Amino acid sequence: MSTKKKGSKRDKNHHGSKIVDINEPDNDPFYASPLYDFLAPFRPAGSQWLTHYVIIIFALIIRLAIGLGPYSGMNTPPMFGDFEAQRHWMEITQHLPISEWYWFDLQYWGLDYPPLTAFHSYVLGKIGTFVYPAWFKLNESRGYEGDGIKTFMRLTVVLSDIIFYIPAVVYFTKWVGRHRNQSPVSQYIAAAAILFQPSLMLIDHGHFQYNSVMLGLTVYTINNLLDGFYSMAAVCFVWSICFKQMSLYYAPVFFAYLLSKSLFFPKWFNVSRFIGIAIATVLAFVSAFGPLYLFGGRIPNLQQCIHRIFPFARGIFEDKVANFWCVGNLFIKFKTLYTQEQLQLYSLVLTVAGFMPAFLMSLLYPKKHLLPYALTVCAMSFFLFSFQVHEKTILVPLLPVTLLYTSNDRNVLSFVCWINNVALFTLWPLLKKDHLSLQYSTCFIMCNWLLGNFSFFTPKFLPRFLTPGPPVSDTNKDYRRRSLLPNNILWKIIIICSYIAMFSIHIGDRFIEPPKQYPDLWVILNCVVGFGCFVLFWLWAYYKLFTLRNKTIQAL
Repeated sequence: MSTKKKGSKRDKNHHGSKIVDINEPDNDPFYASPLYDFLAPFRPAGSQWLTHYVIIIFALIIRLAIGLGPYSGMNTPPMFGDFEAQRHWMEITQHLPISEWYWFDLQYWGLDYPPLTAFHSYVLGKIGTFVYPAWFKLNESRGYEGDGIKTFMRLTVVLSDIIFYIPAVVYFTKWVGRHRNQSPVSQYIAAAAILFQPSLMLIDHGHFQYNSVMLGLTVYTINNLLDGFYSMAAVCFVWSICFKQMSLYYAPVFFAYLLSKSLFFPKWFNVSRFIGIAIATVLAFVSAFGPLYLFGGRIPNLQQCIHRIFPFARGIFEDKVANFWCVGNLFIKFKTLYTQEQLQLYSLVLTVAGFMPAFLMSLLYPKKHLLPYALTVCAMSFFLFSFQVHEKTILVPLLPVTLLYTSNDRNVLSFVCWINNVALFTLWPLLKKDHLSLQYSTCFIMCNWLLGNFSFFTPKFLPRFLTPGPPVSDTNKDYRRRSLLPNNILWKIIIICSYIAMFSIHIGDRFIEPPKQYPDLWVILNCVVGFGCFVLFWLWAYYKLFTLRNKTIQAL
């Protein structure tokens, strides 16, 4: 007669997914984390449907809490900040014809994003005007900062998250989890890790922007590629570009992937697929730019829109950012040694050289599990070397990086967690300027704790509720002491040293006044540390891209 050992029972739910008993680690990469603890009660099949709502509600609560704080340009006339820019675009799209959207008062907050941002502002502005017309009264509402408009604007960002970003992330984690034989709760833990990314939450719901729309459309693009809906993937990506031009950072990889799937895989030159993708791409661009042409002054209006979208006249960089041009300017004064045209050419050459291996890999190995790595190195190449990069642009390469929280490899998770922390650190000068220090520090600590980054502490040092992971037994005691650091000793040293440097810069910035001849000392050191970490991560991601080209998604 056979007996079953208690705690080792495995079941299947009605979807056929394996259900693992909560006392068994089942190789879940987040086993030693509070997220695992929080969601462990939902592991039985009958409770798993609740997990979806628990994660989403928790993600929304965090976003709403961040939104209670200050925002960009709060109480700082005459230009205010990004909050006023977004409100102003809702204002002008309500009261002006399309032919004037990209021409109106460019010295204030002239519209400088693609048409879908303008249409997005139009729809939200219409809703806001219906609620309270004074919020968006032309020319008379500039700098309006009443409690009502603050609440309305914050809720529009949350609504954009709910429509565009959250469903895309949840679907992605489910798809990957099914193909890697992860339990449903493990899939939701990965979804939570992605949705709780502090950088995006602080920029969109603190500083104030709508990056989640662009990034959500990008995730929808990836989801369609995973499902083999190539024409729809092209449409989603074009709309992503037509919402914010920074999505072009992904364009070489998506172009190479779709081209390869049309010309080489699974058969030589799939004519119907190629034509379908081409038609879908053209129609998507027409749907975005067509109204500007038909109702906005034809060709001159399109030219003005494109001119506003690509501001080459602003120079190689404006604010200090952790990329090659800003950090290199400490040693070589690029703006004085080279002309604007030369810098544009050099930037183009370096950027193309940076993403070309990823382009070729996507063309020769159009594999689904390589997409996050290829998109990461491609977008990071643009961030490091392209023209006119802002500190907030790190959100673009950070998206495919964060999607790697679905990996089963703890070494990969360690790098993902590390670079998310570095990216958040590089946003500190901007968030400090917006008086979001409390939100920054809280999100930094909370997100690392939730992912189990403090699991190297034992109960001897911390109370039980701060020590993540299920109860220790003889078979799983090692899980408790796992921290999200890679196995390689050299990388451990690099990551620990980078954390020490970041902590030291924060301490210096808080307590030590910089010398008069170097008033931006702490910001510059922030950029230098961030740039060094980004370059190292970029090289590691390239290493993973090349070494995983012959693997399958189940093997990761």
